[in-house]
Amino acid sequence: VQLQASGGGLVQAGGSLRLSCVASGRTFSRNGMGWFRQAPGKEREFVAAISWSGASTYYADSVKGRFTISRDNAKNTVYLQMDSLKPEDTAVYYCATAYLPTVELTTREYNYWGQGTQVTVSS
Repeated sequence: VQLQASGGGLVQAGGSLRLSCVASGRTFSRNGMGWFRQAPGKEREFVAAISWSGASTYYADSVKGRFTISRDNAKNTVYLQMDSLKPEDTAVYYCATAYLPTVELTTREYNYWGQGTQVTVSS
């Protein structure tokens, strides 16, 4: 089982990036999916999560209204559209699959993790 995250990069404040996470090795169409991030010297924090069907989503307050999580189960892929980026969004972003099909907010509810993709927002 492998999760491959991509789409990170360097962007100016106010810009946009779209992260993708492709799962391989098995289907995750019945699992919740999530994005987390970790800045240097800080703990990994929740960013966004989506239920197995895509009907339910949840966002951290810090990204609400700017980020959008979505998924394409036919492609075993989850996305994170990030708009109006701020320097404080700079971090390594990780995708993960949840044990359950629902929206999950803590790292202990996730069992498979991608390798991370760096997002750097310059001021």
